[in-house]
Amino acid sequence: MAVTSVPERSVSPIVVPGQLTLRTVRGKYGPFPVGRLSTHLGVFEVKDPELEQYPEGKYDGEFVIRYIFPKSYPVGGGMRFEIRASLDGMTLNGIEKLSRDEARSFATQDVDPLEEELGAQPVATSAKPARASRPAKPAPLEASADPLIDTTPFGVDAPPPVESAAPGSEEDPDAALFGALWPLGESVKLDSTIDRRALRAQIARLNELGFALDFKTQEWSRQAELQTAYPPRR
Repeated sequence: MAVTSVPERSVSPIVVPGQLTLRTVRGKYGPFPVGRLSTHLGVFEVKDPELEQYPEGKYDGEFVIRYIFPKSYPVGGGMRFEIRASLDGMTLNGIEKLSRDEARSFATQDVDPLEEELGAQPVATSAKPARASRPAKPAPLEASADPLIDTTPFGVDAPPPVESAAPGSEEDPDAALFGALWPLGESVKLDSTIDRRALRAQIARLNELGFALDFKTQEWSRQAELQTAYPPRR
């Protein structure tokens, strides 16, 4: 189980120029980004949800560091210690491809931040003894299907008729996935504060729908040549 020190929050975030290097690593839950931020203050690991949207590469820009904290977690039978930075925003100016040596500088084994988040969630367990089961209530009298027979008990108002669900009225899976963002416009800005699994699902679906990320505006825009009807989800 990973051991994390409580982050010491500064009075106000620090804005520093630097370079963010992103490497895509494949884990149990699929590919995920591992970030390394190089600044005059030092080199820090970054695994914020915001980075889930960005492709592998080197990004120059200005970074708003919210706080810095030590992190340790088990890897390959041992422990890894690193200094992480949590970002409160960033302004990116350009992107370059990683060289082979730069890609190899990242650890071959890394922990998916989704695994860390799932492992940090408390497991709901009941410490109270089970209560004695109450005697079952008699089954209510079923209403007759015959509309001419009234089976409602005396003195009780008859319930309103139940309307049958219209065929094909199931919720659109895209509407359920994107919530208030649906229907999508020509550009979309994702909320990285939502559940990381939902964020990854939104990113995957945007790629399927022909959207591409503009890392400078941090918005997803539909590509002109792919502006067609939404393809069905697989």
